[in-house]
Amino acid sequence: MDLQIALLLAQDGIVNGAVYALMALALVLVFSVTRVIFIPQGEFVAFGALTMATLQAGRSPGTLWLLLALAALTLLVETIRHQRGVAVDWKSTAVWALIFPALAAVVALVLAPASLTGQAIATLLVITPLGPLLYRLAYRPLAHATVLTLLIVSVAVHGVLVGLGLLFFGAEGSRTPPFSELRLDLGGIPVSGQSLVVMGVASVLVTLMFLFFERSIVGKALRATAMNRVGARLMGIPTELSGDLSFALAALIGAVSGLLIAPLTTVYYDTGFLIGLKGFVAAIIGGLASYPLALAGALLVGLLESFSSFWASAFKEVIVFTLIIPVLWWRSRNSHHVEDEE
Repeated sequence: MDLQIALLLAQDGIVNGAVYALMALALVLVFSVTRVIFIPQGEFVAFGALTMATLQAGRSPGTLWLLLALAALTLLVETIRHQRGVAVDWKSTAVWALIFPALAAVVALVLAPASLTGQAIATLLVITPLGPLLYRLAYRPLAHATVLTLLIVSVAVHGVLVGLGLLFFGAEGSRTPPFSELRLDLGGIPVSGQSLVVMGVASVLVTLMFLFFERSIVGKALRATAMNRVGARLMGIPTELSGDLSFALAALIGAVSGLLIAPLTTVYYDTGFLIGLKGFVAAIIGGLASYPLALAGALLVGLLESFSSFWASAFKEVIVFTLIIPVLWWRSRNSHHVEDEE
């Protein structure tokens, strides 16, 4: 290995680390607000990339019909809850189960955008509402269950979504055109415009999330729910709506990640699982609680994967996932067991 190869590997590791950072942020957000270890996070990545490819092929994506089916099922469930005397927030239900699905259907089917930007917007409109709808159907009824129970539900949801991905998109992979055709040569190191787009969009998203949590009332409400769910409820913060919003942000981040990686690598129906797992390793480094540590962990995972592919390509996945063992050991040595508040 010489300096040029090391710089190429470092560039590749930083680009991959930017995607893993987005995954880690989404996982930390969902876990801190809802206590759900959201294993299907990677499916939003695959669905985002493959939905974009399907729209570019001039076909209606299967994820749109999944969205409409989940919206109809959510409306049915909420109607049954209302008939049983349970209070239902119809405003938020209308947003996620009526407005967003209708808007996604109009943009994807009626307008059928031909530009990359229009197709990206249509993809985000299709994928983002899937998060809160999945939360309402699969997780909200078990909001007071143990973390282990919620993890088992996540495994089941992951299996269902992977199967639906195979049904919707088939076993063949897809790639999309890059958002930038720019080619740079920095000191003999070729840099693609798409790599710069990935790092730029990831940086913007991280900055926007920081401002959202630090400056906005809604972001502060999410932080309060993450710190003390009971206390937040006593202060009048609707914790169930916090779950809706956290899953919506997670789905949005996953869809954006899918749009970013689709021009760089061929995406298959099950590609998101490995990406989500590597984001989970980064989130574990942050203790599923610290956003800065999760970002640092994501860069570490990306660089470790990149350099491992050079030294021991057959074992690069093993090396990356083995990283979780010393991290868990160190955290078990430096943390104290605390009983759940609820």
